[in-house]
Amino acid sequence: MSSVDETLKNLQQFFDSKVREHGATPKGVDWNSEEAQFKRFEQLLYVVRDRTQPFTVLDYGSGWGALVKYLQSQNYVFKYIGYDMTPAVIEAAQKTFAEDTHCTFTTDEASLQPVPYVVGSGLFNMRMDTPEDVWQEHMRRTIERMWELCTVGMAFNSLTSYSDPEYMRADLYYPSPTYWFDYCKRNLSRNVALLHDYDLYDFTIIVRR
Repeated sequence: MSSVDETLKNLQQFFDSKVREHGATPKGVDWNSEEAQFKRFEQLLYVVRDRTQPFTVLDYGSGWGALVKYLQSQNYVFKYIGYDMTPAVIEAAQKTFAEDTHCTFTTDEASLQPVPYVVGSGLFNMRMDTPEDVWQEHMRRTIERMWELCTVGMAFNSLTSYSDPEYMRADLYYPSPTYWFDYCKRNLSRNVALLHDYDLYDFTIIVRR
């Protein structure tokens, strides 16, 4: 069994190889398709109260910045900060969006400053051989860190325990959506929403101040 630190190091190597092989594409961050990515981003962006006005968002675990493409496709006016622990992924992001002055990317978690909105997509899916209780604690710490970094609201997604058993993989994490809804409701804010109605095997939780 691995510790969280060992798993995160292994994930860093995994995504380093993925982005080097596939570049700035969905497969470069181990997603199946841009369509599924965009559907997840749509759910996460419900955290923004008024998307007709300019807003600032921190993408925690940004990958190469696919969320930027979604924001652009919707013609939003936005400032974007992308954080990811994998240097090769951030290098790909910086090259992909080199001309976009409203986007910045970093691997320096300690440099992050509070912004109105924080979102995280796919952060918790791959636990490899980390015990479930240990990965759950990692998820809790990450959610609390995201909450620290937002001044208006945050949103995150995860695979769901309601997935079809025959398709569930031992190296992935499928928590109960109601567990995390309850956790956020009891520990973070009374303003919590659970979205589980968008035809993918995951859920999205939105927490607003």
